[in-house]
Amino acid sequence: MSFKQNLIRARGHIVFMLALITAFGIVISLERVDFENRVSARVNIKNDTIIELPERRALTAEEIEWAKIAWKYFENNTIEETGMVNSAHKYNASTLWDTSSYMMGLIAAQRIEIISESIFKHRMKSLLESLAKLPLYEGRLPNKSYNTINLKMVDYKNKTTPQGIGWSAIDIGRVMVPINVLVWNYPEFTAEVQAILKRWDLNAMVKDGSLYGALRENDKTLYLQEGRLGYEEYAAKSMQLMGYDVSEAIDYQSWLKFVDIYDINVATDSRRPEEFTAHNYVVSEPYILDGLEFGWDQVSQQFSNRVYAVQEARYNDTGILTAVSEDNIDVAPYFVYNTVFTGGKAWNAITESGEDASEFKSLSTKAAFGWHALYETEYTTKLIDTASKLFDPEKGFYSGLYEKTGLPNKALTANTNGIILESLAYKSLGPLLKPGQKLASN
Repeated sequence: MSFKQNLIRARGHIVFMLALITAFGIVISLERVDFENRVSARVNIKNDTIIELPERRALTAEEIEWAKIAWKYFENNTIEETGMVNSAHKYNASTLWDTSSYMMGLIAAQRIEIISESIFKHRMKSLLESLAKLPLYEGRLPNKSYNTINLKMVDYKNKTTPQGIGWSAIDIGRVMVPINVLVWNYPEFTAEVQAILKRWDLNAMVKDGSLYGALRENDKTLYLQEGRLGYEEYAAKSMQLMGYDVSEAIDYQSWLKFVDIYDINVATDSRRPEEFTAHNYVVSEPYILDGLEFGWDQVSQQFSNRVYAVQEARYNDTGILTAVSEDNIDVAPYFVYNTVFTGGKAWNAITESGEDASEFKSLSTKAAFGWHALYETEYTTKLIDTASKLFDPEKGFYSGLYEKTGLPNKALTANTNGIILESLAYKSLGPLLKPGQKLASN
């Protein structure tokens, strides 16, 4: 048989082998692209922004007074019958995020000894007992908001909704932080914590290593991946401590990209809201909480350093004191994300629905306290000199200071005052969640 005839007969095998080689080449190329992207991300991560961290120190008399002012908020907004705390002053509703801020503020107040041991135990026990009997969305997990007086599920306008509006995986992840603190450091609350965890189906919010929230829409429940860079990893850390597989949620590189602001590579999330239904906000809060509560890992510290440094750079460029985060405000639309970066723009301020809110750009009081606790630099001293004056001595600290008018944003919230208490406790004692650490007795 001639060579030509053999070639014709073998053509099917040749085509198959060529296809296989081509496919293999494509796979190799794709793997190389992914590898190169990941290497690029790691190079950017290692492009260090170095900030020397201060040593722990005793609180000054002035700082103790600040803590007592922040605690005033909780004295004024605790519902005695349920142990719940209002998310905003005299507004009888709370999310789990705000409840978490109260719990961490309560733990901080006990550790820096501005409340007695008996007050701490009474308050914590009362709250935990209410958390253990909350009506649950679909009988599985806490609703996004509750009335603090009757514990009924409500919407964000505090209107009772018997079926609920869904659950937030990020909020639940945050409440697992104080739950973990109690598990490791306060065994007297073991029974109360167990009662909560037996009722809550935490498995329902974890799937394929990611966090999933629930949204009730048109009488149906949608289960959506929840969390963006910063918030997602922060919430996942507490779930990981509970033994859950959150490998995707805790991976900073899954959707990582960098934006150059003032020659600083700031980490942001590459998921676009048009495609993934949620905005990505680069703000101070998740990085501050990560530092105050967990003590950072090497990646979150590097990202935090840059988020802080770029705000100092804005001040150096514009003269505007900058410490941005999500905050309640005292006028409509009542809640604004003041960001380092979102929606493709640096220093963008938007509502949760994405509408422009630039006239409400603000210095965030809790961000100023948080950055000062973590770094205590010449710049954070400027921040705290301003932020520490934003309070009502009988009600607590205001949420911030408007850039445009120079007037205080007089919203009073559990989140602001809780994080201030956390910041002051960190300054003296270090991270609030350290499994196995021994606590000094009062």
